Amino acid sequence: MKSDLLRDGLGVLNVGPELFVDSVRAAGTPVAHVEWRPAGDGDPKLAWWLAQLAGDPGDPAAPGSRIDRANRAAVERMLAARAVLADVALRADEVWPELWANGRRTLTHAGAPIPWSRMCDPMRGTMIGAALYEGWAKTADEAADRLARGEMTFIPNHDLGAVGPMSGTISPSMPLFVVRNPAAGNTAYCNFSEGIGRVLRFGANGPEVIDRLKWIASVLAPAIKTALAALPEGVDLKAIQSQALLMGDEVHSRNAAASALFHMAIGGALAGSDFDRARARAALEFVAANSQFFLNLSMAASKAIMDAAHGVEHSSIVTAIARNGVTTAIRVSGLGERWFEAPSETPIGLYFPGFGQEDANADLGDSAICETAGYGGQSLAASPALVQLVGGSVAEAIAYTREMYHVTWTRNPVMSLPNLEFAGAPAGIDVRKVLDTGIRPVLTTGIAHRRAGVGQIGAGIVRAPLACFAAALAALAEGLGVA
Repeated sequence: MKSDLLRDGLGVLNVGPELFVDSVRAAGTPVAHVEWRPAGDGDPKLAWWLAQLAGDPGDPAAPGSRIDRANRAAVERMLAARAVLADVALRADEVWPELWANGRRTLTHAGAPIPWSRMCDPMRGTMIGAALYEGWAKTADEAADRLARGEMTFIPNHDLGAVGPMSGTISPSMPLFVVRNPAAGNTAYCNFSEGIGRVLRFGANGPEVIDRLKWIASVLAPAIKTALAALPEGVDLKAIQSQALLMGDEVHSRNAAASALFHMAIGGALAGSDFDRARARAALEFVAANSQFFLNLSMAASKAIMDAAHGVEHSSIVTAIARNGVTTAIRVSGLGERWFEAPSETPIGLYFPGFGQEDANADLGDSAICETAGYGGQSLAASPALVQLVGGSVAEAIAYTREMYHVTWTRNPVMSLPNLEFAGAPAGIDVRKVLDTGIRPVLTTGIAHRRAGVGQIGAGIVRAPLACFAAALAALAEGLGVA
């Protein structure tokens, strides 16, 4: 770089902020820019903790060496994990009796805990729709009034071993996908995809939304449950995810290949069953017509994988990223069930005609669990088709994935990325590496309108806030006696 600058005379090397680059170029002076950020986001205390928590091969007892050993253990669990769709629970309260604990009606939601008073409008609309679906109110106004008075309680999906896209709400009589990890014995859950358009997860709650949810519960869920009964080994979701990466999905915001593979996996079993023919055909047509159907399954698979990596003492590996439309929060393997939160950012991307960033809600949903498992933004290089949707280029997609190698612990050998010569996808986000480099994990995401019920208005890219990782690092430092 230095020789290029000096080849034709004096030039400028700019390190860090790009503030001065344009003015130097405008003056006709050769300039090269070097991307650099101070460790710990320029905070001396964070930088000191990072230094204290860095691995020290010469001292196995050093705090950083203890973290390194814990991270190796957590990542080994992650890589060994499997994700098998084993069953469908026809009612969530059969799995979670606590939805009726102490006689209270309880609804789940995406992200960290949040009260009704702080919820974004799309999530409020979703809660109203769930109350109408359950018959807890006759009108939207009545439901909103009862919710505001505290007649219903809320619990994050993650606290139940579950995930849900966008608002993520699951009510007691909704069906669940049941995904098991035979390697560790843990189970994860997710609700069903509703398709696109005016749907509950974006805050819509009209009669057509409720009717679709009832059809899912009465037709689609029993159909898939019937198909799974004929597949004693279940459906290997991790295998579908891995294959879909080779077919142009990143298995978060693009699931066209994965949805088709899932359709193939259950189609024969359902067709050969005694399930009502007309209802079986309607169920298969619904899956076939919804290229994002697999998203909910990808989320549940990623949850099963990352829960296996959770709970390793002193590990700095991120095992969940979740957004409630107000905050983005992370969980870290070695820090228990604590959430580390910061205000959510608004995605940047491509908007549908008639909409712009001023219409967008802050980032929302549990679907960033996919990134923690190495999919989505981590594997964006796999999906040239998606980068056009989010307003970028293939080169930018590849650059995003290469950037993520700097903040992750390993490469997943079963997640091959064709555009990177079949290299394994980056996996295992390390809190320390995020703060050391200043590189924030990139998430692919749908964009919700800030008003309930309008629905998806685009798709784009967003980065997890650095403050989440700073708070987690402080907790790690305290736990190891460094802070």
